[in-house]
Amino acid sequence: MARPDKAAAVAEITDKFRGSSAALLTEYRGLTVKQVKTLRRSLGENAEYAVVKNTLTKIAANEAGISELDDLFAGPTAVAFVTGDPVESAKALRDFAKENPALIIKGGVLDGKALSADEIKKLADLESREVLLAKLAGALKAKPSQAAAVFQALPSKLVRTVDALRDKVEQGGAGTPAPAEDAE
Repeated sequence: MARPDKAAAVAEITDKFRGSSAALLTEYRGLTVKQVKTLRRSLGENAEYAVVKNTLTKIAANEAGISELDDLFAGPTAVAFVTGDPVESAKALRDFAKENPALIIKGGVLDGKALSADEIKKLADLESREVLLAKLAGALKAKPSQAAAVFQALPSKLVRTVDALRDKVEQGGAGTPAPAEDAE
């Protein structure tokens, strides 16, 4: 029979897995308490970085329906439970790992799909959600503007051509065809 404190810990971790859009696993061996505190601050308010026990976390992940991470629960493990933008959290982990080589990104899960360490690094290379949405809005705005410019150019060109013909006729009709004689 499981001890009540362990059952409560498993239930808490299961809730964190279910309530987060992503969970990023790291190995923190060799980091000082001060460095881990700095890492937690760099992840921001949309992620919670927790040092976890492998066996309890493995059970909790399986209860949450995530069995792809079983192989990653070896050695000292910490999990960043991300409730906000996973790209920002992946960037924070990547940047911290560059400055502190003791932090190793093991892998993770994003919206129920398992991610390798390389996939998390690729995720970190993406632009933030806000930047991508701004680019999309700019692209959507640009297309109607281009179409409006094309549609406006056609009547404008017609007006310029008619004006040029009128000027030519007013200047003595040079270049205008002579009326055809009646051949009777």
